[in-house]
Amino acid sequence: MELRDMGSARHGIFPRAPAEIDTFDYIVVGGGSTGCVVASRLSEDPAVRVLLIEEGPRDLSPYIHIPGAYYKTAQGDLLKRIPWEPMPEQARDETPTMVQARVLGGGSSVNAMIYIRGVPADYERWVELGAEGWGYGDVLPFFKRAEDNNRFCNESHGVGGPLGVSDIDYIHPLTRAWLQACQQAGLPYNPDFNSGDPAGCGLYQITARNGRRSSAAVAYLNPARRRPNLRIETGTAVTRVLVEKGRAVGVEGIRGRRKVVYRADREVIVSTGAIATPKLLMLSGIGPAAPLRRHGIEVHADLPGVGQNLQDHIEISLVYQLNGPHSYDKYKKLHWKAAAGLNYALFRNGPASSNLIEGGAFWWGDRNEATPDIQYFMVVGAGIEEGVDAVPGGNGCTVNLGQIRPRSRGEVTLLGADPAMNPRVAPRYFSDPYDLDAITDGTMAALDIMAQPAIAKFVAARHMPGPSLRTREEIRAFCVKDAHAALHPAGTCRMGRDDMAVVDPALRVHGIEGLRVADASVMPTLISGNPNSVCIMIGERAADFLRA
Repeated sequence: MELRDMGSARHGIFPRAPAEIDTFDYIVVGGGSTGCVVASRLSEDPAVRVLLIEEGPRDLSPYIHIPGAYYKTAQGDLLKRIPWEPMPEQARDETPTMVQARVLGGGSSVNAMIYIRGVPADYERWVELGAEGWGYGDVLPFFKRAEDNNRFCNESHGVGGPLGVSDIDYIHPLTRAWLQACQQAGLPYNPDFNSGDPAGCGLYQITARNGRRSSAAVAYLNPARRRPNLRIETGTAVTRVLVEKGRAVGVEGIRGRRKVVYRADREVIVSTGAIATPKLLMLSGIGPAAPLRRHGIEVHADLPGVGQNLQDHIEISLVYQLNGPHSYDKYKKLHWKAAAGLNYALFRNGPASSNLIEGGAFWWGDRNEATPDIQYFMVVGAGIEEGVDAVPGGNGCTVNLGQIRPRSRGEVTLLGADPAMNPRVAPRYFSDPYDLDAITDGTMAALDIMAQPAIAKFVAARHMPGPSLRTREEIRAFCVKDAHAALHPAGTCRMGRDDMAVVDPALRVHGIEGLRVADASVMPTLISGNPNSVCIMIGERAADFLRA
């Protein structure tokens, strides 16, 4: 018996022969931010049959759709936790984990909804690295096609698209105080981080419409659900892409305790994210030949770049104890929570309509960079996100910051041929010392902002890092030890035409016909900010390539 037929006793899965084999024109593997877009757009043609497969459940949890419930989705059971290897100097007491969404809509159903595109130079860099046709002028029409913005309609923004993008209806007074502090520290106010010049401080726009989250599932799948040519299969884990004579012809997976097989007459599109996509390709015999053979996997395409080039924004969290109930933390108390819930139920407004991270900034850690390389987030609470401390007394706030153009590179590799096993994830954060220097300088700037009069009057004490840490070297050591994943992995199946590229600029996997990848893994470099809007743009482009 071959390994691929064995299932996983660890998870109680004992596949039986499928009762039937269903056939479609297109199979989209992964119902996340990109996969939802691809499946919806392809199904606009009534002549084609489209199957969308998602490992997690449908997006039925009410917490998904209420922006203020982000604190629930950021820590809940809609996430899967994958261990990652810290560098030796990061001296962790426990193995840290990288959480990834496991629900229809993917990251767009559980994230903070922040809508950022990066800067034009990000995309020009993609072109330099071999992604022809992905310059800023090439991708901007697809951002605009997706967008339905409630404030802007200009050369940078669109209206009428599926994806709701809006101002946050409720802005907490502490956010406004922090923005004043940024300006006291010398940062200008920026009314639009997506204009092409993000420098300064301002209010984020979020992927929401009328006070509700506009995830990729809501924006793209909900209008398409009744199409007879679109089938959405949740609770199904794809274990490999089926390859015959150098062509992808379908997928094999597990639904419950049953083995299922789906055939694709035209193409298979893998959209499972920068961790799961290289894992699936390697399990399917597409990747570096020697390691695959060691795991007993038949090699269909020797692509050494699969799983390499892993990038992520690494993040620092500065936590402050406040001298009163000046943050959203007070809504943890039942009577405040009830009041906010009633306001939201009646008017779709108030604290529950906020994503809790209303304001931010882009500024320089390295002044030699042409555009800002540090992004700031004012989180109006403490302990909201997984792995971030709450404060004594329960009233706190958090300033998150990240180096947004990391130079460090890691990898995703297989630990074995069992699909139930997590891959080995080694981000190698700070392996390039440049990243540590930049984030240290960015942290020093954040501490300075929090010392400005507009925000300092609300602060009782600095909780993390401790108030005894003052010098740059002390803060640098704190950054090494306490930095955590920003959960924006990318680059592990990058576009290009060189020997380490995995897909061409039309997202076709090198050496395999009928197979494309469309998700964050195809980015040659991570963009300068939250990448969710970019994943949606990639979905729009992928659909165009497939329909051409």
